[in-house]
Amino acid sequence: MSLTLSSIQEITTQATSPDVNGWQRVLHQAPKVRAGELEKRISKQLPLLRNRLTRTYGEEHSVEQLIDQLLTSAIGIALDRSQALWNLDIQRQSQPHWHQQGAVGYTAYVDHFAGSLRGVVDRIPYLKSLGVTYLHLLPFFKAAEGPNDGGFAVANFEQVEPRLGTNNDLAYLTQELRKVGISLCSDFVLNHVAQDHEWALEAKKGNPEFKEFFCLAPTQKDVDAWETHLPQIFPDTAPGNFTFQPSLNAWVWTTFYPYQWDLNYANPQVFANVVAAMMRVANTGVEAFRLDSTGFLWKRKGTNCQNQPEVHWLLQALRALMEIACPGVLLKAEAIMPTHQLPPYFGMGETPGPECHLAYHSSMMAASWVALAEENVSILKAVVKHTPPVPAGSSWLTYVRCHDDIGWNVLRPEVEGLGDLKHERLLKASHFFAGMSSGSYAQGASFQATDPGKVHGTNGMTSALVGLHSAKTADELHLAISRFLLLQSLSFFTGGLPLLYMGDELGLGNMSAENLLRRNGPDGRELHRPSWQSDEAELRLQEGTSQQRIFSALQKFAQIRQQRSEFHGDVPVKFMDSDHPTVLSLARTDSLKAYFNFSKQAVSLEVSQGTSVALEPYGFAWVYQPTGESALTLIA
Repeated sequence: MSLTLSSIQEITTQATSPDVNGWQRVLHQAPKVRAGELEKRISKQLPLLRNRLTRTYGEEHSVEQLIDQLLTSAIGIALDRSQALWNLDIQRQSQPHWHQQGAVGYTAYVDHFAGSLRGVVDRIPYLKSLGVTYLHLLPFFKAAEGPNDGGFAVANFEQVEPRLGTNNDLAYLTQELRKVGISLCSDFVLNHVAQDHEWALEAKKGNPEFKEFFCLAPTQKDVDAWETHLPQIFPDTAPGNFTFQPSLNAWVWTTFYPYQWDLNYANPQVFANVVAAMMRVANTGVEAFRLDSTGFLWKRKGTNCQNQPEVHWLLQALRALMEIACPGVLLKAEAIMPTHQLPPYFGMGETPGPECHLAYHSSMMAASWVALAEENVSILKAVVKHTPPVPAGSSWLTYVRCHDDIGWNVLRPEVEGLGDLKHERLLKASHFFAGMSSGSYAQGASFQATDPGKVHGTNGMTSALVGLHSAKTADELHLAISRFLLLQSLSFFTGGLPLLYMGDELGLGNMSAENLLRRNGPDGRELHRPSWQSDEAELRLQEGTSQQRIFSALQKFAQIRQQRSEFHGDVPVKFMDSDHPTVLSLARTDSLKAYFNFSKQAVSLEVSQGTSVALEPYGFAWVYQPTGESALTLIA
């Protein structure tokens, strides 16, 4: 259900009433079996929950009243969990690393992939054949009318977008996925809501309680003071971070687009109601949440308002509440930051504690593309060297492409460390993949390129960027497929969870210009948001096609990951130094190693005394060599 003004008032009143014993009373009235388990979970999580909420809100708000409200909500939602989900939680508590062995992810828009949630059910055998264990469906809850940022302008946290199906369809999909061992991941947009979300509509009416749900600047002077320190996410299509709202006679904080209003997490009721909504969605059978725009949650004057300490305190409090209500659910941080800023999202910051189970390794992704453009792995090596091991039970999510652009600026620390203070190497890479460089095979496009002299993002499907569709000869096609599989092999080898983007398993190309025009209000990223092509999928079964070569290779990667314990998410990837400028050498254990050649020239690499590996142009090798033995076994 959607949170309304009346429901918020009811919850708040109940939690703060002196004659109500709050969460302890609710727990006392619960069935004995569940009450005993919940009591154990609360006992374990309450100290951290209290500490983090006190750090965040302690000076201005009653933390004990907030805790009472949060626990009352968490217990109620836990008691509403189906027996199947309750049993799953119990099982996963005893096997906390359940998601780390043989994991393979797949991400897609519901409508582009299968038309509807019911259509996704029909595609489950296809996903299973690819080795998928984790399915991330991009936003499928009710979005804003009109432009909606690909569904990320959420008008209702809990109601499925009608054109995609119903909440019953969602519950059925999660049930069918679980039968074959696939966990469903849903986006949950933490930072903002659509301007036609119920909370925003109430604020527009002048409701003071809901005006406090948003970040408002009363004057232009206030806006200017904030903007001095703020970057622009979409300088080309949505410059600035504030939008004047006449009904409020104030500027609303809109980090992304004018129709997406930033939530005010300095108000604890925002946190309380967002978390409650997420827990209720978990009761539909969703097993993981991609926490969108995590880094932007806390605003502090004089800063860029990203990665503030309160972000991590709130995420740790969120994790604690989820561990109480639905401990079998994973949290994934969408924090597209340089590598050194990512460990805190695993709970490795100044205030350590359990936070997210997964985080995108965006630097690894971007660096692999730079290595391909330059035929030089120095930046990629620097990223690998600076990637720390993560806490037990956590994993890096690796990927080659996704629904967003390739953001090159995450690599600034690495290129500066290599002496490129003007980021010229990143600028050249962005030009290369936009097809702006002599000799480029790529068919990508620039994104948010307001100044051609500055580094901008790049759009395009993997196959388009590696030259699959620009190839004119059999040799060029072979090299393009080799580049494609080189990038994917690196993702599958290094990741705790490698994530495939819909269509990549078939080498699907960019959206056509004609189809782009048909989309309502497309931005540049629509270029790599194509619709499913059944005829392309059929070609994966035809020997010798590019679709078959790519699909079968990805199947093999997935099979190897499932069969070998070395690919467990807790096994760190180690860098092996090499003097070769085009080859990246990595090890998961002393016996399992991999070599990746980012050059169009063949390379012979000595890997041990008297033993060498031959790497074709853009070739790779996963090899197994037991300690003390000279023989190599090529496993991929």
